[in-house]
Amino acid sequence: MPLSRQAPPGRRPRLLLVDDQPANIQALHRVFAGDCQVLMATDGARALQLCRERQPDLVLLDVQMPGMDGHELCAELKADPLLRGIAVIFVTAQHHPDDETRGLDAGAADFITKPFNPAVVRARVRTQLTLKHQSDLLRELAFVDGLTGVHNRRHFDERFLSETRRAQRTRSPLAVVLADVDHFKRYNDALGHLAGDDCLRRVAAALRACLRRPTDLLARYGGEEFICLLPDTDLAGAIGVAQQMEDGLRALALPHPGIAGIVTVSLGVSAAAQGQGLVEAADKALYLAKAAGRGRVSWVEG
Repeated sequence: MPLSRQAPPGRRPRLLLVDDQPANIQALHRVFAGDCQVLMATDGARALQLCRERQPDLVLLDVQMPGMDGHELCAELKADPLLRGIAVIFVTAQHHPDDETRGLDAGAADFITKPFNPAVVRARVRTQLTLKHQSDLLRELAFVDGLTGVHNRRHFDERFLSETRRAQRTRSPLAVVLADVDHFKRYNDALGHLAGDDCLRRVAAALRACLRRPTDLLARYGGEEFICLLPDTDLAGAIGVAQQMEDGLRALALPHPGIAGIVTVSLGVSAAAQGQGLVEAADKALYLAKAAGRGRVSWVEG
């Protein structure tokens, strides 16, 4: 069975091979290059960086490496909310049962000893990719808003916590955009709740279309409010995204009979060097946008 069936539609499974011996990486590369995206690292620090940047589906990980060894790397992955879903298979020359137990206790899904049989490695990788794909589907269902199809507040809260910690650790900027559909109660009063639901779906699609990076997140925050999380984005960049959202929805020209006009959103923007107080600051900025006449972008420093 092709390994590509164990990945989301439209892309091949993404594997990360980690071993301090290039010959071992080359041997595994030959096994998987035909139907997987293969990433490679010869030390734990580089592997951790690739996990954060590329989000592999599975890591084939050597145990004995200089610096950060396989057990330490696995522990780092499982401690990070954004990375803990990455499956790990240890591929090592260690044969003692205690070594296997330690690897499984660290969070590894499987344990393969060297020298390895390519057919066995492929079969075990296929199994883990299948489990990972099924887990991702269930997780996605749990974190998606049933009405609009964007993420829900639960997922935003989890991501916001992890991104705030990352921003504090790396001193990188983090931004939040809070959007509210203007006069939405009047829309419901004029057309009914079924039409209001359809309006929210169209607003969500318009806002989501303005996000360009896989790390950007749009979630329904509650009622007619949406919130956008923009990692590695300063205030100017976040204002630009918010203005695209306001312009994009306005361009749809959705009729709003409750105000004899079109559907618009007010947006509040905030950014900070370490991600603290962002939601509260964005909420203050949203209030300013509404007080200034709605259908516009306002911002404050986080």
